[in-house]
Amino acid sequence: MAVVIENFIWEPNPLLYVFIFICCFFSILLYPYASKSNVNTAKPQSSSPFAHGFSSSSLRFQRKFVLLFSLASVMEGLWLVYGEFELAYYGFSKEQMVTSLAVGYGAALLVGTFLGMLSDSIGHKKVCLLFCILHLFVGILKRILSHPSFWLASLCLSLATSIYSFSFEAWIVVENEKQGYGQDSLSEMFWLMTFFESASLVGSQVLANWLLGSNPKEGIVSSYSVAIFLALICILCVSRGWKETTRSSAIKDHRVSYTRILGDKKIWLLGFAHTCLQFSIAVFWILWAPTLVADGRELHLGLILPCLMGARMLGSSIFPWLLSGPSSIRIEDYLVYLFIILGFALSIVAYDYQEIGVLVTLFCLFQAGVGLITPSLARLRTMYVPNELRGGMISLSLAPANAGILFFLIQRGYFQKIENSTLIAFAAVGLFSAAGCMYLLKRMGKQLYQNSHKL
Repeated sequence: MAVVIENFIWEPNPLLYVFIFICCFFSILLYPYASKSNVNTAKPQSSSPFAHGFSSSSLRFQRKFVLLFSLASVMEGLWLVYGEFELAYYGFSKEQMVTSLAVGYGAALLVGTFLGMLSDSIGHKKVCLLFCILHLFVGILKRILSHPSFWLASLCLSLATSIYSFSFEAWIVVENEKQGYGQDSLSEMFWLMTFFESASLVGSQVLANWLLGSNPKEGIVSSYSVAIFLALICILCVSRGWKETTRSSAIKDHRVSYTRILGDKKIWLLGFAHTCLQFSIAVFWILWAPTLVADGRELHLGLILPCLMGARMLGSSIFPWLLSGPSSIRIEDYLVYLFIILGFALSIVAYDYQEIGVLVTLFCLFQAGVGLITPSLARLRTMYVPNELRGGMISLSLAPANAGILFFLIQRGYFQKIENSTLIAFAAVGLFSAAGCMYLLKRMGKQLYQNSHKL
């Protein structure tokens, strides 16, 4: 039977944006009234949902960090939005685009893996400054050269993305402990990071579209200037707004500490679950657009991306309800089911041809799950991973995911031995494996609890 190609350009229903916005708004607005700390009081402790559970000093600390993290997210998103469009504009073939991706993931695997351990040793401020400098260097390189080296740019941006994936989280955990704000404020920071990261990615898309306008060449060049400007602001914020945390004892016992914690089965399970999640996220962002436009279907990808990011924002806003709402649930308990649901969502995409509306729904479900899982895993790392070694453990758990993506890029991009559906199926299997890790982690936690009560 022949496949019928749609002869119209598909667009999401505008009511979908309204629905996601209303759900996010009420989830955040009503949370202070339903949290455990306020369930027995007449009114919440704070009139602002973003200030719930924070003192005035911790609120200033939160706002400063969220602003810096949002600026960093806009920089990351600005390069991601242009991505393939920029390479195609400069005449790159599909094979060259695959090579650019492979260079990036290879750099993340060979160099980015060790940046986390370096960050734990020398301090996160220096590594975050390196993140800003890499973005500044790429912006200047592309601004002054008429035909910039995209291989060098891909390598630098990949290293910057590796730093982005661990250093900001590791820094906020260390600084939160140093300031003595407590675990409740730290948990709220995790979901706020995911929430504002998604919002910043939408903002970067709006900014990129505005810069492009009717003249793509001028728009691309203008984006380089914006990236330079944002990088300079971030450098000022990091260098003047942060106080370096010195941890000489951690540096001295660095090798011994890693040897000790690498023998902990709970950390292995948590790390492998994070690996599977990051692998599935990478597969999603590489293949979501090709999957939607398969068989010649036409649609506005720029209108679908805000739906995906909005779903992720909604998922992150659910996290505080599950953690400290009126009926809180253990993180391992709901992560088991959530990983299974996301695995089935990707399995449906991999198994059969679907209409665009069904695919967009499944993709939104996946992103909502990612928005909930990301702060949940960050909270579990706080429970099981020593704070002074957090950056290294995150970067180590990213290494297998980068290696897997690099392998499949080579097999798919050059040898055409693997279909897109097979790659999505591998991502689904990884999510099911992550569910198994959470189940084992839950059982270990229960055994420790029972043993402690027996004593």
